Amino acid sequence: MFNKQVILNKAKEYNSFYLYDENIILEYTQRLKNNFPQVQFLYSIKSNSHNHVIKTVFSQGFGADAASLGEVQISSEYGLSKEEIYYSAPGKTDHDIVNSMEKSVIIADSLSEIERIDKIAEEKNTVVEIGVRINPNFTFYSSSGVPSKFGIDEEDIYHKLEWLKGLNGVKIVGLHVHSRSQELDVEVMKEYYRKVFDLSFRVQEKLGIQLKFINLGSGLGIPYTKQDEELDTKKLGIETSEMLYKFKGKLSGTKIYIETGRYAVCKSGVYATKVLDIKTSFGKKFVILDNTLNGFIRPSIANMITSYSKDESPCANEPLFTQKNAFEFIVLNNKVETKSVDDSEIETVTLVGNLCTSTDVIADNIYLPKVNVGDIVVVTNAGSYAAALSPMQFATMNPPKQLFLTRNGDII
Repeated sequence: MFNKQVILNKAKEYNSFYLYDENIILEYTQRLKNNFPQVQFLYSIKSNSHNHVIKTVFSQGFGADAASLGEVQISSEYGLSKEEIYYSAPGKTDHDIVNSMEKSVIIADSLSEIERIDKIAEEKNTVVEIGVRINPNFTFYSSSGVPSKFGIDEEDIYHKLEWLKGLNGVKIVGLHVHSRSQELDVEVMKEYYRKVFDLSFRVQEKLGIQLKFINLGSGLGIPYTKQDEELDTKKLGIETSEMLYKFKGKLSGTKIYIETGRYAVCKSGVYATKVLDIKTSFGKKFVILDNTLNGFIRPSIANMITSYSKDESPCANEPLFTQKNAFEFIVLNNKVETKSVDDSEIETVTLVGNLCTSTDVIADNIYLPKVNVGDIVVVTNAGSYAAALSPMQFATMNPPKQLFLTRNGDII
């Protein structure tokens, strides 16, 4: 649970801000380490690139899942070695390749990228060990593949075996598969991991190599609503360890990686925004908040999708949209009390922002305890894909602050 007193104290200085809690980050990272003793984790920097969040996750021995040259450079600046930084993204330029090859393990996303890495390596009279991202002949839920902007189709790898074996500047040493985010079902995750291992063994055999690493991707989900069952990472960790034991003969010296996705940091953050005004129009009550769409965009996108969609449960489109009711809205007042829905005065309100656009709505016709000007509305699940996604330049507003609550209770 978030620290109410800290939020109310900081609301005297700022009308809107994020608060990230170091203790919660440590709780979730330690859970992963405890439950997956034979796996190494890569922090997905794109989920939250706040410097103290990154420092905290890296302090737990996690490597980096870098989605850009910028994230490679950030990881290197924080002291990670080349072997701890895995650079996976489509559309890498020659500039990206040249400036990352000494600082990270590049995960090639296409056959043409492999060709360019090979050419650059030959020009530098060196051999670059790379991983390849494969778009496999399966998904989380199916035994057949689907088109994707990411990775090389599995069959294309097999068709190019002789070419791949003959490259002079490139040596394939690893495999990366990432098919989905936000999965809560242990059995689905277990079956997916098994499929990735089977794929890895096929690739090893056909290329005649021993893989140095297998990156299982992410997929680790967190519960967004009270109806969601939390992913049982302890059970999944046991299942993964059993698979690794079963396959140990084929995995001699192979490192196994899992990307954290949102898992390590999502629950650590909340977004706090002050009630600036309240008005009623044609019988509808609007609560006007500071920096909503342009401060934390995901609730606005969720409201837009659910208002337009005819489906009761619209499909996720990560990381912009996960599901209906993915955020809880909690009202705080200066008495350091959380106004609960058990209070006597419940009203129907629409939470909007102070932008000059009608799409600036984060919740439409929801029930809340009576809200007053000056109260604080706290939005949960704001530790990942929040500030990093939000268009803070829109309308030249002052962007929300990002605050970090240390384990010792200090605010940075």
